[in-house]
Amino acid sequence: MSDITPTATLDSRYSEVRATATDWSEAVRRLTAAEIFWLSTVRPDGRPHVTPLIAVWLDGALHFCTGTEERKAVNLRANPQVVLTTGTDSLSEGHDLVVEGEAVRLTDEERLRALAAAYLAKYGEDWIFTVEDGVFVGDGGPAEVFRVEPVTVFGFAKNPYGQTRWRFTRE
Repeated sequence: MSDITPTATLDSRYSEVRATATDWSEAVRRLTAAEIFWLSTVRPDGRPHVTPLIAVWLDGALHFCTGTEERKAVNLRANPQVVLTTGTDSLSEGHDLVVEGEAVRLTDEERLRALAAAYLAKYGEDWIFTVEDGVFVGDGGPAEVFRVEPVTVFGFAKNPYGQTRWRFTRE
């Protein structure tokens, strides 16, 4: 599992003349540093569901966890297509990112231990997980872990305004 360099395109319809496409390495830096993400899923009846959560970028994908009976876990069993967003609440500064992909449940315990270490390194001792029977176990009980490899990512730069789209090709 490694980073795939996507094709980047600046959409001039939504960009100022002086804007340039954001380099993928800058998007990865921002995904790695972001503390809060908003996860969008679809309920089994088709209604949208959005919730904030923490996530880590590791080996070319975002990873998040959820309790087995939480709304997002129930939604993912019916439809694994998700959108994760992060950025700022400022109109004139910062950079917003929208990651589209499929949430794939991870159960490999070696991989989960590496992710537990990544959570600890990023978020500190309030987020310590052990790994048991293919799930994270923490203060909130068991949590399923999901990996989202980007299919398409949108970046919304501010000052100057510019919209970059990164498309990923996997073989």
